[in-house]
This record gives sequence, structure tokens and C-alpha cells, in this order.
Amino acid sequence: MNKIKETTLNALPPALFLMGPTASGKTGLAIELCENLPCEIISVDSALIYRDMDIGTAKPNATELIKAPHRLINILDPAQRYSVAEFRNDALLAMQDITTRGKIPLLVGGTMMYYKALIEGLSPLPESDQNVRKTIEATADEVGWDVLHQQLAEIDPTSAKRIHPNDPQRLIRALEVYQLTNRSMTDLMATKSDPIPYNVKQFCIAPEDRKVLHQRIARRFQLMIDTGFQAEVEKLKNRGDLHLNLPSIRCVGYRQMWQHLDGDYDFNEMFEKSVAATRQLAKRQLTWLRGWENVHQLDTFSTDNLTKVIKLSESQS
Repeated sequence: MNKIKETTLNALPPALFLMGPTASGKTGLAIELCENLPCEIISVDSALIYRDMDIGTAKPNATELIKAPHRLINILDPAQRYSVAEFRNDALLAMQDITTRGKIPLLVGGTMMYYKALIEGLSPLPESDQNVRKTIEATADEVGWDVLHQQLAEIDPTSAKRIHPNDPQRLIRALEVYQLTNRSMTDLMATKSDPIPYNVKQFCIAPEDRKVLHQRIARRFQLMIDTGFQAEVEKLKNRGDLHLNLPSIRCVGYRQMWQHLDGDYDFNEMFEKSVAATRQLAKRQLTWLRGWENVHQLDTFSTDNLTKVIKLSESQS
């Protein structure tokens, strides 16, 4: 790093990112950091934003939240949608407030698209339009998602390669963008907003052995079942205004339990599919992180993670 760039970077206020796959121990380490550094936590998790979805999202419990309050959790009803742009705006406002009071923003979670938006900035994509979305969803009900994916391939082949036909949330967004702007998402994403105005130290925590992570995922889902996850989903389902096309209900575990309650799966199938979906989520998160720049690796089972983070957070580069 040259002298001018280094001086500019060090003039920026500090921030810490604690990333990692699901079930890797992020919350525990984050609370330790808050007990040892003047940090305040901002959640970077697209599932923790929803109220009444506590068990299946592994939301920090009441005791943990007393020790270390988390911003950007429980901010939306499950019927609502939340864009990456909305997260970026909310997170930057929270970071500014924390910094103004002389504290360090500690961003914790595994939604890598949120981190990417913070670091690199966002493209000038249009706000979501519920009427357009409903029209797209109605078309999907008539012709199927595969047909809509083929339509996307014609107008935006790059996005079509990136988005799986079984990913309606991202498929709807790509088609919505084109219908609202007459430009492809790929075209619009070529332009970025300003990057994050912070000197960020980034950390990734994960078990070194992937098999151990898989075991932790299975054990955690069993704990969710034991502590009333089915009743939590039943309560959501009984509201009558929620459905499987909503981002909240498509969260891993919730979708599978919902389908079990619909009679699509028996209990054992639901359990296996939920664990498998969570493993796939962890795999995607790790794939993101393998290509991530300037990230310090931490082993879940290391006894000196706290010391490492404190030491590196106090360094000047």
C-alpha cells in the first residue's frame, strides 16, 4: 500500500466485519468482542430481520441481546420484503450513529451479498414495484419458473447463468429490473455507488474441517426442533397472509417445515431436507469467502480468536 493511500485509509473511522458460514460461532465471538472492545453489533443477516422468526433463524436469545444488543434484527414483519439497498442504507446509518458516539461498528452475520454491497457500493437499480412482482408471480403460476428463466436468458444471459431457475426471489428481481428500466440487471450493475467510508478489518470464523461444520448444523437443527420450531412455523402459517414465495418463508428450514405442514414431506424428509439446505447455504457462504479479499481467517475451535481479533483491530493497516 502506498503512503498516500495508507494515510487516507487510517484517517477513516474503524469498523469490524465478522463473517462466516451458518453455525460457525459468530454470535459467541461477537458478544466476547463487545465485552472487551467498545463495539456495538449490527446484524448482517437476511433472516434475522424478521419478527416472530426466532428459533429457525438461530436468533440471539434474550440473555445474549442484553449482553450485546443487535441492530437490524426484528425490524420487519415476515410479509414484508427487504432489499439489499435498504440494508445498505440502514447499516450505514447505524454505523454512523455508532461512530459518532465513539464506538466501533461490529457487523456480524453471513449474508455475503449485504457485505459486498457495503464494501463495493451498489448499482443504480430501481426500487421494487409490488405490482410488477405480482404480475411476474402470476405468470410463473401459469407457465412455470423454467419459462421465466428462459425469458431472462434472452434479455440478460449473464444474470440467467448466475440465477438458478429454482431461485424465484432473484429471478423475479432480474425480470422486474428489466421491466422497470428496459435495461438488464447486468448492464445496470456495471455502475457502482461509493464504497464504504470506513477502515474495515474483516474476519471469517469457521471450523477447519467441513465435516465438523455439517455436524454442528445437524445438531443445531435438532435443537431447533426440540425447542419448538414446528410450533413457530405453524403460528406463521395460521396467519393466512404468508406464502412460500415470500423471502421470509423461503429461509432455510422454514420452507421445508412449511411444506411438511402442507403434507409434502413426512417429518424425517423435512428434517433431512432442512439440514441439506442449511449445508448448501454454508457451502455458498464459504464459496463467497474463498474469493474474499483482505479477510483474516479464524478457526471456530481456536482458544485465541478474541486475542487475534483485538490485536489485528488495533493494528494500523
